Amino acid sequence: MSTLQLKNIKKVYPFVSGEKKKRKKEDQPEEKKVNLQITDEGVVAVQAFNLDIADKEFIVLVGPSGCGKSTTLRMVAGLEEITDGELIIDGKVMNDVEPKDRDIAMVFQNYALYPHMTVYENMAFSLKLKKMPQEEIDKKVREAADILDITQYLQRKPKALSGGQRQRVAIGRAIVRAPKVMLMDEPLSNLDAKLRNEMRAEIIKLRKRINTTFIYVTHDQTEAMTLGDRIVIMRDGYIQQIGTPQEVFNHPANLFVAGFIGIPVMNFFDGKLIKENDEYYAEVNGYRVKPDAEKQARLRAMGRESQDIVLGIRPEHTNIMEMGIPARVDVAEMMGSSVHLHVNAGDRDVIMVVPTADMKTSLQGGEELCFGFEGRFIHLFSKESGRNLEFE
Repeated sequence: MSTLQLKNIKKVYPFVSGEKKKRKKEDQPEEKKVNLQITDEGVVAVQAFNLDIADKEFIVLVGPSGCGKSTTLRMVAGLEEITDGELIIDGKVMNDVEPKDRDIAMVFQNYALYPHMTVYENMAFSLKLKKMPQEEIDKKVREAADILDITQYLQRKPKALSGGQRQRVAIGRAIVRAPKVMLMDEPLSNLDAKLRNEMRAEIIKLRKRINTTFIYVTHDQTEAMTLGDRIVIMRDGYIQQIGTPQEVFNHPANLFVAGFIGIPVMNFFDGKLIKENDEYYAEVNGYRVKPDAEKQARLRAMGRESQDIVLGIRPEHTNIMEMGIPARVDVAEMMGSSVHLHVNAGDRDVIMVVPTADMKTSLQGGEELCFGFEGRFIHLFSKESGRNLEFE
């Protein structure tokens, strides 16, 4: 069993000596440089972080740079002190437990291999520190090397390996310890696109072969969507939404999540939610669409009234129509099975993904068209709070 609980975790980086006075004197508001909260204590990097992680679950922390995801991971590892809250592993509070005693392994972004040691020596190092018998060390290292397909590199040094091979060694060094929890901090960010895809598949296979709990940090939503059992989306130190990949894609909690998850990014329009005779309609640029029965029921359950909204629609859910929202084509990108149309609609840039088979004629820049969308695909957000109107 390897369950984790993060209860109301908070991390504050105190001001260094004289920093607070200096900023007041110069009157330079730090909030404009970063969106993290600044208090009298210092800069709040993580706040009100609550998460229960089940045994053998694969959790992905995702968000833009500076959102607090790596800081959270380092607090779990014991590399950062927890300012407030509790980290509980298998029922035991771990706040003051030394990193080496937490039975946690971490894979870093820059591999962190010892350059003067061979691959074998790098992987065996932590086991030797534990004074494990040489026969057992050899067995564990060779088993891990076999899982990661790096047996042929065991006598090489890191400088003789490619980036992908070094990352496999770093992962191998972690799994030989059979840790309760495996932490990964953007392990694929230094690899090229092809290698990232290959290593992503390797991590999925690895997860099935070793019985441990994973916490994985990335800013790449593709990694988050393909690897995670659940995704924790962060912004400015706060959790924005926790859910399965499908949940956060289909039911984003707010405008930030909606704009962050999905490639190409979701389109947003200023519009109105109209309630007539207990039925709801959404209107954008004169184009009216009726949400499907499921959305109608949720809006009624939430007691929503007519109001200004932001309507979101994913590019792949837009359709060229005879009657709809008028737009002008700026750029048409042929992507093989689909065409990405960048259009301008009412001074707003919109991306449409249209299957090539549905394109009767090729569209060029400057041409006019109309587009629309079905009510089952729309996302309705409060103009005031940015929250999804279908949920709390």
